[in-house]
Amino acid sequence: MCRNITELRGLEPAATDEEIEAAARQYIRKVSGIRHPSANNAEAFEEAVRKVTEATHELLDVLPERRQPPKTVPPLRRPEVRARMAGRTSA
Repeated sequence: MCRNITELRGLEPAATDEEIEAAARQYIRKVSGIRHPSANNAEAFEEAVRKVTEATHELLDVLPERRQPPKTVPPLRRPEVRARMAGRTSA
């Protein structure tokens, strides 16, 4: 499994839509071997991301609460990642 995908179950506050989609996108990148889809495969790639995102939402909704929080902080919650993302959008 890809090391960049962090556990989303048991986060406080709960995993955001953005975090769930980011994990789905990373998973699809890993299994497809495609980092930047071409025009020929973009539609299939995005559809796969949508389906995995949806399935992840469904899974997290039915799983019981965790006894302990995940050991790692999702990348989208890390201050340095937030700052880097903000720098990209303001440039």
